[in-house]
Amino acid sequence: MTNIPPPAEELRILDHELWQLDARRAQLLARRIWLLNVLRAAGPQTAPAPAPGTWPPRGPRPPRPEATAPGVQNVLLVLGGVLLTIAAIAFTLVSWGDMGIAGRAAVLGAVTAGALAAPVPLLKRGLRSTAESVAGLGLALTVLDAYALHEVSLAAVDGTGYAAAATALLAALWTAYGRVLGDLRLPLPAAVAAAQLPLLLWAAAAGAGDHAITTALLVTAASDTALVLSAPVRSIRSVRVVGAVGAYGTGAFGVLAAGVLTWDAPGPSAAARAAALLALAAAIALGAAWRAPEARAALGLASAGGLIAVAAAGGVLRTVLPDAWTVPACLACAIALLSVRGAWLPGTVRRGLFLSSATVQALAVAGTLPLVVLALFGPAGWAAHAWSGAPSDARDAVTVSAPWMSGSESAPLVLVAVAGVLALTFRSGALRDLARGGALLLAWCATLLLPAITQLPYAAALLTHGAVTVTLLAAAAHMPTTVDQSSTDPRRAALLPTTALCLALLGSLHLVALSLASEAATLAVLGSLTAVFAAAAARWKGTSIRAVTTAASLAYATALACATGASLGWQPQHVALLVLVVPAAAAVLAPRLGDRVTTLSAEITGAVAGLLAIGLATAEPPFLSLVLALCGVIAAGTALREDRRQVGHAATALFVLAAWVRLAAWEVGAPEAYTLPVTVPALLLGYARRSRDAEASSWTAYGPGLSVTLLPSLLAVWGDADWLRPLLLGSAALAVTLLGVRHRLRAPLVLGGGTLVLVALHELAPYLAQAMGAVPRWAPPALAGVLLLTLGATYEHRLRDARRVRDILGRMR
Repeated sequence: MTNIPPPAEELRILDHELWQLDARRAQLLARRIWLLNVLRAAGPQTAPAPAPGTWPPRGPRPPRPEATAPGVQNVLLVLGGVLLTIAAIAFTLVSWGDMGIAGRAAVLGAVTAGALAAPVPLLKRGLRSTAESVAGLGLALTVLDAYALHEVSLAAVDGTGYAAAATALLAALWTAYGRVLGDLRLPLPAAVAAAQLPLLLWAAAAGAGDHAITTALLVTAASDTALVLSAPVRSIRSVRVVGAVGAYGTGAFGVLAAGVLTWDAPGPSAAARAAALLALAAAIALGAAWRAPEARAALGLASAGGLIAVAAAGGVLRTVLPDAWTVPACLACAIALLSVRGAWLPGTVRRGLFLSSATVQALAVAGTLPLVVLALFGPAGWAAHAWSGAPSDARDAVTVSAPWMSGSESAPLVLVAVAGVLALTFRSGALRDLARGGALLLAWCATLLLPAITQLPYAAALLTHGAVTVTLLAAAAHMPTTVDQSSTDPRRAALLPTTALCLALLGSLHLVALSLASEAATLAVLGSLTAVFAAAAARWKGTSIRAVTTAASLAYATALACATGASLGWQPQHVALLVLVVPAAAAVLAPRLGDRVTTLSAEITGAVAGLLAIGLATAEPPFLSLVLALCGVIAAGTALREDRRQVGHAATALFVLAAWVRLAAWEVGAPEAYTLPVTVPALLLGYARRSRDAEASSWTAYGPGLSVTLLPSLLAVWGDADWLRPLLLGSAALAVTLLGVRHRLRAPLVLGGGTLVLVALHELAPYLAQAMGAVPRWAPPALAGVLLLTLGATYEHRLRDARRVRDILGRMR
């Protein structure tokens, strides 16, 4: 409500202020020149020259006001207008009955006329904000006048109809008042706000049905849209804002009501009448986007118009088609929007129609997802009922643990239609490969659903899914040679073959799950998949294709071995021997595959198969020992390769474990039987290491081997009351100690000597305990005291001897 002067007056004010600034600057420059002259005439004097005048001292700043003057003015004017309006309402509602009819008319007429006429002199005096406030009071008084007129003279008239006529008349009067007093900004927005009610109130007063009320809402929205689009850019902004709010509000309610009427229509005629209302709403939205294509809301309006048009057509088709074909009908309407193109349409409208069509297509695809999930993961339920008997058809095969979804016959058609749109719409451009990948995914989902929807026989469903898997695998292998040459981005070019490969793998897993219902089907499917993926790995040269197909072939071969053993009635430990064929084949084929990635994938898959074989044999220790030994043989054969020498450690560990498991199966409890087979090879390897590298530490060469036997045997000695083990362990420890002394090696000397001392203590422990029982209790403290005195007396000599021993040990290796 701040008073903004006209442009000519404001320009004059600005020119005056600029002239004052120039005059002040000239005065300050003259003062500066005078000060410089005074300083030059005074010379190098310390005291400043007297000046004809002094600047006033700088005092404390006055407190800054928290509210601006225009803000205070607006608050006062708003409060005054609100209070006067409240007073007028109170007068009309409370004090109205104390006066006669002439007095009432005179008071309200005089006050209203005065409030509406007061802005004229206020505007002439430049008090525009005050004029706005008084004009607002006058507009409120006109509403009270209309209410008073109905209560006094037109009480018999229907209130809703009277309100419709009153709002229409007030809108017209406020518009004329705003046009006459063009400097006021309040009357015209108020007139636009009042104009939102007449049509709706008239329809309600006439007892019209839902269709008429919805029509009133949409016509009001169309009027608001026309007002916003026809208003000049420099017109009152609040008029456009109020009109836009009214258009969006009434339009949204109208579209919602028309949509409910369309989808609740009992027959084609009722649906057509409601669809006509939706068509009107779509025309309003598209017309607004066409009329103002550069507006920020144009794209949203065009998209909304396309969606409303699809809803209108789909609502009519719903009444004449079965329920299962409602979604395809709406999808067809959405696809038809893509054909609306041409230079005569603004770019914003074309993009909006494209977005609306894409939205409907995405919703249609989302509606098929539950059925796709059921068809893809439903056969997994056969894992709990494996080989219980082949189902009658493909639908029974996928509904093991979940019921079938009714009304889904059109799902494959929806998926195929959207896939075709993707492939045809993005035939070139940056999104071509991405769109083709999506089209391939949707087409695969359609083929996944088709056997279950058509209830194909079980065998035919298996053949169908198998053919699709082989086709995708072949496509994945051939696509890189044809796509990479035409694509500008290699990463995007690789998206299509990667999608085909992933779908082939997923389809193969789905096929295996389906085959679990029948024993013959399981064996046939696993054998076929093993052969197909092996052929793919041998036939095609793509690194990624070969690596994945090689791993898949070995994995399915492992599953085939397990299924074959189960079919023959073998026990799990016998099946483990059959599974070992897979890691053996992987070890033989790995060095002949050529590239590093494929070799690594084959070796990893073979290792996993070996672990599975070990897990199957755990129930029977003799078979477990055999399986571990065979795994060790395979690992040792792999370690013969120059680039796989480190696998030798795994081979050694497997051989040791095989020996230990065999000894455990024989119920051998002596620890030396477990440790000596490890100690002897370890000492031989340490000797070979020392022979090649004389600087190698004895702890590295002989420490592990000696520890493996000496420490477990020493623990067994302390729990053994017999004399044979201490004798043998002491003899071995003595031999190790003498070898350490002979060759000046630290590890044998320390380990052997320590073991010998502990064995001796173990043998002397009974006698020491017997002797300690015969010694008086005062003897041990006395002996300790004598020992301490002796050590203290010969401390220096003993310290020198200790240093000598340390040096001797330090010179050993």
